[in-house]
Amino acid sequence: MNDEKFNFGLMDFISMSPTPFHAVEAMIYKLECAGYQRIYEADSWQLKARQGYYVTRNDSSIIAFKLGDDPISHGINMLGAHTDSPCLKVKPEPDMLKKGYYQLGVEVYGGALLNPWFDRDLSLAGRVNYLDEAGDLCSTLVNFEEPIAVIPSLAIHLDRDANKKRSVNSQTDIPPILLKLPLSEAKNKPLFTDILLHKIKDDTGAVEVLDFELSFYDVQQPAYVGLHQDFIASARLDNLLSCYTGLLALTETSNAGSKLLVCTDHEEVGSASACGAQGPFLKSVLERIAGNHENTVRMIDKSMMISADNAHAVHPNFVDKHDSNHGPEINQGPVIKTNANQRYASNSSTSAIFKQLCKKADVPVQSFVVRSDMACGSTIGPITASETGVKTMDVGVPTFAMHSIRELAGRWDAYYLFRVLKEFYQ
Repeated sequence: MNDEKFNFGLMDFISMSPTPFHAVEAMIYKLECAGYQRIYEADSWQLKARQGYYVTRNDSSIIAFKLGDDPISHGINMLGAHTDSPCLKVKPEPDMLKKGYYQLGVEVYGGALLNPWFDRDLSLAGRVNYLDEAGDLCSTLVNFEEPIAVIPSLAIHLDRDANKKRSVNSQTDIPPILLKLPLSEAKNKPLFTDILLHKIKDDTGAVEVLDFELSFYDVQQPAYVGLHQDFIASARLDNLLSCYTGLLALTETSNAGSKLLVCTDHEEVGSASACGAQGPFLKSVLERIAGNHENTVRMIDKSMMISADNAHAVHPNFVDKHDSNHGPEINQGPVIKTNANQRYASNSSTSAIFKQLCKKADVPVQSFVVRSDMACGSTIGPITASETGVKTMDVGVPTFAMHSIRELAGRWDAYYLFRVLKEFYQ
């Protein structure tokens, strides 16, 4: 596979994945095409060597694995990523009507950069729970696809200091506008649940919407950017890029060793959920693979985890935001992330292994350490290491505008990471 085919596949995957629910659905499709079988947590598992399996939780987290002949003695090579991205989530009672404009109340999910959300063509997607004609409780995924909303900026004439000290109030400034009602209907506020019911009823037979988890997203498609198409611009590069890269590496290696991919939800809000990295999902799967506690400990001791999550590339306009010796550059290879206070899980042993893998894959490698006078972010790496005890390293692809509605990565870096992860799974 060359970089062109890889990148177009990545962009297609991101387009199909406006929410974690849709990302898991897209991953399921690719796994089943590769011969992986679905298993359920509620069932008894009869696992066979060399057969691929996958299991989901909450429809927004997924674990896929293929076992070798003796995972207890040889361990499992594991890759972790997350399916969620910062966004605007619709509140449970969202309906708003001001001056005849129909809006939806939203809550900020994760550490979103809010200013870039203004003046974008927004659509809506997520999961809807409903009753069908038989009175059964069901759920379905929904994606409006078309631009149905916008958050207009306030004109510079009404905010002369906007370019100097603009701040965004997350309660009052960002409810998207969906509709301008005619004067004759300006007092009749639509009900969002009715809008949802109209959207899903033909396909599902729904008669009543009971609840939903929906997020706004930018409809602009991922694209190459730059004079020589050096960059990929897209929403949700953090961290669908790592999900896709890990998925492709998993399904395109056929060695006899044991390998696993875990992509969990809720990383952007701390991972503390039943389907997040701080929950029991991965640990319970590993215990069921091993069969008992002693075998689990033995297997984990021989295993290793790569936590893949995007890294901050050094911005040419803000070079002083980086440590002068640790400014990763775009299109110069994946980044090993370290932190003395264990915000990242890499240590000298795991970092050395990753560097060795990069040499085997003929891929350049970089390092990132946050400035000593700045706070450091974190990943699922330290969480997974502390929850399971597995040896873990944190790596990622250098990125601009992380947590913006549209981020920027290099056209070569994800492909570089893919080649390293194939070496890891081999």
